[in-house]
Amino acid sequence: MAAQGFSVYVGNVPYQVSEEEIGQWFSSVGVVNNVRIVFDRETGRPRGFAFVEFTDEAGAQRAVEQLNGMSFNGRNLRVNYANK
Repeated sequence: MAAQGFSVYVGNVPYQVSEEEIGQWFSSVGVVNNVRIVFDRETGRPRGFAFVEFTDEAGAQRAVEQLNGMSFNGRNLRVNYANK
């Protein structure tokens, strides 16, 4: 089951992409509320993962089912339900 807010964890995110680009890509499976790329506190560099929040559980479920393992800007994403 999806966590509250219907968020998914996205691993293996390319370091050069923006939150907007990720949101646009994930909007193919549902309405995206928010995207948050996680940055290293010390270096300020992206850590290679993000969280994508959908307006409903169906969008999060489609993201896990359809986008896990898909190539995005040359990297195969890992998409799972987020644990809060």
